[in-house]
Amino acid sequence: MTGWTAPVSSAHEVTGVDGQRKRDFAAAWSRALVGTSYVPMTGAEVEELLEGYTDQLAEALLSEPQNTDAAREIGSELVSVHFTGAESLARTIENVGEHMLPAFGIAESPEMRTRVSAIQSAISAGFMQAARKRTLDEQEAIRQAVLDARDSVEQALRTSEARFRAIFAEAAIGIGIADTEGRIMEANASLRRILGRTSEELRGLMVYDLVDPEDNDTVWRVYEELVRGEREQYRVEKHFTRPDGSKSWTELIVSLVRGEDGLPLYQVAMMEDVTDRKMLQDRLRHQALHDPLTGLPNRALFLDRLTEALREDSENTKRTDRVALCYMDLDGFKVINDSLGHHVGDDLLVTVAQRLDEAVRGEDRLVARMGGDEFVILIQGSQGTQQAIEVANHVLETLVSPMRVGNQELAVSASIGILERSTAGQTPAELMRDADVTLYWAKAEGKNQWALFDTERNASEVAQFRLSAAMPAALEREEFYVDYQPLVELGEYTVSGVEALVRWWHPELGRLGPDRFIGLAEETGMIVPLGRWVLRKACEQARAWQDEFGRDAPFMSVNLAVRQSRDPNLVSDVTEILDRTGLDPAKLQLELTESAIMGTADEPLEALRTLSRMGVRIAIDDFGTGYSNLAYLRHLPVHELKIAGSFMEGLADSECIDPVDARIVSTLVDLAHTLGLTVTAEGVETRAQAERMSEIGCETGQGWLFAKPGAPDAVRELLTAEQHR
Repeated sequence: MTGWTAPVSSAHEVTGVDGQRKRDFAAAWSRALVGTSYVPMTGAEVEELLEGYTDQLAEALLSEPQNTDAAREIGSELVSVHFTGAESLARTIENVGEHMLPAFGIAESPEMRTRVSAIQSAISAGFMQAARKRTLDEQEAIRQAVLDARDSVEQALRTSEARFRAIFAEAAIGIGIADTEGRIMEANASLRRILGRTSEELRGLMVYDLVDPEDNDTVWRVYEELVRGEREQYRVEKHFTRPDGSKSWTELIVSLVRGEDGLPLYQVAMMEDVTDRKMLQDRLRHQALHDPLTGLPNRALFLDRLTEALREDSENTKRTDRVALCYMDLDGFKVINDSLGHHVGDDLLVTVAQRLDEAVRGEDRLVARMGGDEFVILIQGSQGTQQAIEVANHVLETLVSPMRVGNQELAVSASIGILERSTAGQTPAELMRDADVTLYWAKAEGKNQWALFDTERNASEVAQFRLSAAMPAALEREEFYVDYQPLVELGEYTVSGVEALVRWWHPELGRLGPDRFIGLAEETGMIVPLGRWVLRKACEQARAWQDEFGRDAPFMSVNLAVRQSRDPNLVSDVTEILDRTGLDPAKLQLELTESAIMGTADEPLEALRTLSRMGVRIAIDDFGTGYSNLAYLRHLPVHELKIAGSFMEGLADSECIDPVDARIVSTLVDLAHTLGLTVTAEGVETRAQAERMSEIGCETGQGWLFAKPGAPDAVRELLTAEQHR
């Protein structure tokens, strides 16, 4: 598996901090190059030259975005200082690939390996461009010699002919002469070597005998134009098949030689053997577009194919109307990687890749590794969602049987997100985003299964995300506000307390209840600053009522989320707010859900005990809906139980009371009183419920029968009315 790569801000930091590594890299490069070509320089001079190139390589490796122009210049400069042999280029590429990252102190990673491949390609391109120019200059000199030989006087002709013969025989490039009918008349040693034929074999051949089945139409169309005299020269890249079946790639230039009357006389072909260069290019291209571990196409090649499938160009023969993606992630791979080691994880990925390739192989399909343990299957010309589902099911079945890795068998499963749609108006980024979201759904819903993209679900989640992202700014702009709902004593129907309930006035969506944003706040951690804000606002309001109504002022009950209860600053926050507002701690009640307080660890529980010792009341909200350890309840710093409103449903009708609900509620109230706790009934909506709860012994009630949550003025009116009774 890939290692962590330390961030490096500039080439200067790499080469400047550790000059010795730079010198060692240049020295190793120099040793590799010396002897590959004749260069009029000492070894020390070569090493000094390469040390300068090393700084340029660092710049090309680490630039953001990557710019390989410097690497291309290095390839060109190698030719200019006479390192022109194919071995010079090969050893340079090998040295860069094996030693550059260690020399710069950078760990291997897929990203850095891709950058190194890009540098190797740029060096090769610069080298080839310079070498081609050098060859073309030499070719032009030869062509000029041919023309000069035709126009010179007899003595000059003999001199020129001798010069031409010397060049013709000794030239490193292949040279051949044929008449306008295409009959080969002469070929030098280099041409015979490139084509793998003897002089006798070549002199008995026609140019058309060298046609290769893989030649494109352009090669021979321009040749025919040349022999007809319609063009003077053309240049193409062409490969030849030797008699032994091997192939040679060449850069071919064919020129027309005319007589004094202007009519075509001969054709002269000059070709450079670029087989090694072509193989190197192909290898580098393959490395850049394939995953080095599994050999599957990588993200770059996959995105190229996906982009091609979405193109609307009518000349795109591979264009299809629909496309499907199966985005796959292995379940529990991190556990295997961490427990058994990265080498086992790598072997497992290789095995999975082999099974996927065998199971999904087809001309209209591509299996690629996106990185880590993620793979994606592209289906071009999709026949519909059902086809994609069948592919996904086949993949899951393929992974069922255990995989032998080393001396052990491993069971592995996968989750797959399926996306199938028309290509019209789509972009690769949009498709990958939606496929990634669908993969997340599959993993969240139990793993070892597939999930289909759902537009409505995605829109809902995007809306939720936007709400989540808007919360910090909304809190700063004070878009949140607090409503208050009275807690009423059931015997006298007087307000003894109020519960603070947060709301959000969204500038676009209007009023949002807590069901729309509290869950998001808990997921993102915003519940802590939001809860702190609600607590401060509620305490400020409670102090205002305390100042106005004195001993008759209601206590303030504020909900405390799970994250808040585990916040190490909880006690200090409450203390600071009480001190700032001057509110009597006995007038503050903090509510936690049953599951939250029962699952509270020792440290948060100690915070609740500290608050209780300060005089703050602690209440368990929605009691009866969790799985409480009743023996544990007696040891908690709790003052009140709030019975969940769901138990009130069976008590709504005085003439038809559900005996089970009645018995449960009665038992809960008895339990609370045994523990010395007061009880509040939530969700009281009918007079029958209020009367029944009062008969059972419940102290207070909360619900729409008494009042809906509202602004502070509504509570103030109730309190004022009670004072004037």
